Amino acid sequence: MITLPAIRWGEPYESLDVDEVNHFYTGEPIARVHTVGAGIIRRDAKKARHARLALQAMSPAELIEKCKAAGELFESGTLEVGDSQQSPDDFIQQQSATTGMPVSMCAANVTKNAFVLKNIDQILDCLTRGLDLNILARGYGEEGRGVTISYQAQCDALGAVLPSNSPGVHTLWLPVIALQMGLVLKPGSSEPWTPYRVFAAMVEAGIPREAFCLYPGAGADIGGAILASCRRSMIFGGPQTVDQYAGNPKVQVHGPGFSKIVFGDDCVDDWERHLDMMVDSVYRNGGRSCINCSSIYASRHTKEIAEALAAKLGPIEVLPPDDPSAGLAAFTIEGAAEAIWKGVQRDVDNSHVTDMTASYGDRLVERPPVAYLRPVVLHHTSHESESRNKEYMFPLVNIVECPQPKMQAAMENTLVCSAITEDENFRRALIASTEIDRLNLGPIPTPQLDWLQPHEGNLIEFLYRSRALQLSSPHES
Repeated sequence: MITLPAIRWGEPYESLDVDEVNHFYTGEPIARVHTVGAGIIRRDAKKARHARLALQAMSPAELIEKCKAAGELFESGTLEVGDSQQSPDDFIQQQSATTGMPVSMCAANVTKNAFVLKNIDQILDCLTRGLDLNILARGYGEEGRGVTISYQAQCDALGAVLPSNSPGVHTLWLPVIALQMGLVLKPGSSEPWTPYRVFAAMVEAGIPREAFCLYPGAGADIGGAILASCRRSMIFGGPQTVDQYAGNPKVQVHGPGFSKIVFGDDCVDDWERHLDMMVDSVYRNGGRSCINCSSIYASRHTKEIAEALAAKLGPIEVLPPDDPSAGLAAFTIEGAAEAIWKGVQRDVDNSHVTDMTASYGDRLVERPPVAYLRPVVLHHTSHESESRNKEYMFPLVNIVECPQPKMQAAMENTLVCSAITEDENFRRALIASTEIDRLNLGPIPTPQLDWLQPHEGNLIEFLYRSRALQLSSPHES
């Protein structure tokens, strides 16, 4: 069993309060984590300036090279994590054991997170739209138009309250260190592994350890203290979390994505060509990501689309997490899967909704002490169905019959939209929509992200404020 101390600006801290992180199925202890109270977090926050100063002692170019080295170490190195030496295989097995995610899914997320670190220069170039990072580091500069530009950092360290369900979300905060800002992280209660391994890899690569705080634990007061103490923070959660922090400029909220595929009238007759793309969009990553497709809109052929998807997704069975074909993650919180399934059943009670996977066996599979939900395909005969855009933490997709002119209003908020249409008027309307965050024009699976483009909020715009700065002499810039 591995012991993970809290990390207070790079220094390990062992507390009297220790939580256990257990195997999702056997209950065997996998890790002991030392937790801290809100008071310590608030006191530590007063030292955030030192984290930024430590990183500012290195140039952006130096930090980028060290982040790239950290990416290699994260992916393939044996690192000192807590009181143990952790190989890449150890990491994947530990993550699977405590989250209930299949081993293959954990391995895929290693590749995804390592990619961001190894390509951090290109990602920052895209996030900043080609801005010289030395301008961000200095606070001002001249970008070639004869005009001085200035960007003011809005924090010394970014706080982040991280989830346990999808290790892929860590790609959103990984670029922060290269921007010369520290990190104050609350790891997910059952997934402390990624933040700790990233910390170990970055320190091994030569990044100052005093730029990091890690506060593991299940207590809600830990996350609350981070959000209250950091001038800029990220949080991941459900609709209630999104509503709670809506409009708060200090907190960037990442919640359900309600990602969608839409067929234009000009292309919907060829829907069969895109069946595999639809299946991939729904099922990849166990259906647990905000970028998984939760609704598909078309004006016709919706029942045929739903039947074809049900034939592909309905037979998928629960497999052991070490099976290479396993694609469904366990629900490790007691009663969670049953509660979700009851919600789905209430949706199906509506006269507009039909469960197209009902004939493929039980969807709720209980394997005490955990449970699984097998894929569900729901057909909605009307775009006025109240549950048409619902999203769940497993592969569930709503196939919605909707006239093309009414699609945008019916779709509502959408993180990723893949639009299969050559209709220029429809394309222009989707491009102009303020309710679509990321738009794919063409049959691109919704989880297929180009990490060299911004995703779910621009980190630079969140962490920096553009302002006017004038110099008395041109040579000063």
